[in-house]
Amino acid sequence: MFDIGFSELLVIAVVALVVLGPERLPKAARFAGLWVRRARNQWDSVKQELERELQAEELKRQMQDVRQGMQDTEAQLRASGEAVRREMQRADAHGQALAEDVRAPAAAEAPPHTTAPHDTPLATGPLPPGAEAPPPAPTTPTERQP
Repeated sequence: MFDIGFSELLVIAVVALVVLGPERLPKAARFAGLWVRRARNQWDSVKQELERELQAEELKRQMQDVRQGMQDTEAQLRASGEAVRREMQRADAHGQALAEDVRAPAAAEAPPHTTAPHDTPLATGPLPPGAEAPPPAPTTPTERQP
């Protein structure tokens, strides 16, 4: 930190021994050590506090980034859901139009169903006991009698 070599420390120790004397030097060394310890502890606490604040700021930035990413993803999902819904509505409307187009020509081509006096309804299912089957319907105009 201060770049003090061994020779400088030796000079300081000799001057302190001469100035303070052998009786007060141990107390002064303990006092100086106490102040150095307090200064280091204070510096470490300030350093740790700064590191905690930097970490908290970094976490806040990360949370904001994640929140922004989630909002962007939500917006994209909503937009794609809306696009799918519109596409489904368009496809449904197109399908209904196709169904109407198919029904309209088929209805125009089919002749109306009318029953002639000589037509007999077809029997569906088994005949009741004792009933006879009706004669077959004529298929050609010559078989029909006026």
